[in-house]
Amino acid sequence: MTRHGAFSEENSLAKIAGKRAWRTARIAYRRAPTMKTLAAVLRERGLPAPYAQSKPLSIEELDLDPPGPGEVLVQMGAAGLCHSDLSVINGTRLWPLPLVLGHEACGHVREVGEGVTDLRPDDPVVFAFLPSCGHCPMCVTGRAALCEPGVAANRAGKLLRGTVRFQKPGAERVNHHSGVAGYSQFSVVSRESVVKIDADIPMETAVLFGCAVMTGVGAVVNTARVAAGTSVAVFGAGGVGLSAIMGAKAVGAFPIIAVDRIESKLALAKQCGATHTVNSASTDPATAIRDITRGGAETAFEAVGDGNVIAQAFAATRRGGRTVCIGLTHPERMLTIPALTITAEERTLMGSYMGSCVPQRDIPRYIAMYRAGLLPVDLLRTSVISLGEVNAAFDLLDSGEVARQVIRF
Repeated sequence: MTRHGAFSEENSLAKIAGKRAWRTARIAYRRAPTMKTLAAVLRERGLPAPYAQSKPLSIEELDLDPPGPGEVLVQMGAAGLCHSDLSVINGTRLWPLPLVLGHEACGHVREVGEGVTDLRPDDPVVFAFLPSCGHCPMCVTGRAALCEPGVAANRAGKLLRGTVRFQKPGAERVNHHSGVAGYSQFSVVSRESVVKIDADIPMETAVLFGCAVMTGVGAVVNTARVAAGTSVAVFGAGGVGLSAIMGAKAVGAFPIIAVDRIESKLALAKQCGATHTVNSASTDPATAIRDITRGGAETAFEAVGDGNVIAQAFAATRRGGRTVCIGLTHPERMLTIPALTITAEERTLMGSYMGSCVPQRDIPRYIAMYRAGLLPVDLLRTSVISLGEVNAAFDLLDSGEVARQVIRF
């Protein structure tokens, strides 16, 4: 692309000539022309289902500024529909509006800003939905998923360096979801929000590593560090829960028990590696899991985002067991569990955000596991849709009938 060729030249000059040229480059950047992109924009949260009728997401033409220093322009290849996106639509998670939705995505680099030297046009990338600065107390101790500047930027709807690159023609700024804004044909993101991958991975597969696989497999491998031969129960057979099941199988856990209310998803859980299934619509899952494991699971994962399910998962563990919470609950929801069991039975309640991953390290690892046949990631993809079908697709997600629907651009 040559749209910002002059800007790139001035950035190069700035790098060589120093402060004065840098000021010149910044002036050139501010004057650089924008480009157009079609995006799914959320302007009002809490609209009633069915979403095919209320249409919380409007497909709008936006202006997109060119990438600034430390930023990258990406042409979107695919984006996934996740319960975290649904939580923004229904008001469970409060993000600043208006907002270009979408946090699980992949695409190809089209242009890089000043200072980005390790990416070039046409490089395929997967997005990480929390950028890591590399310098805060969390990052320097290897906990990139808890990056403090990254969290602050995400909550403000901005990129890592405080910028907003979307706007309606005129003056209205439109915020970025998780620094990604995946439901847009093009997006400008921080360099720290993308991970370069191999070019032969299809976009509709690569996208699944941006949230579902990273979060689910990471919870097993990084957060819980599940050992071979130990028992695992996974509550919720959506994209993240199914990925946790894949991860549990990959590390040699046994038995692996999937819990859900929908038989079709339990059947899919079997394909992903579950050795046993429990339908919680007709059976008390804690009792069933204690029977299967002769005392309770050594590690239980909750991938629903519901306080009652967390309590069920906790009750399903044995003495000395661990419960790992992956799902995102409503911020005002409280949890009640028997306090004595934490001390007297040495049970542990843990959180896992983004699979406790370091994306630049872990996404390539999980792709390598996929190539080796250890992670049957393509099983997660229920269907491929267009951007214009996104509202109706969220109705399907809300019903619990699907794992991952993928928007293909």
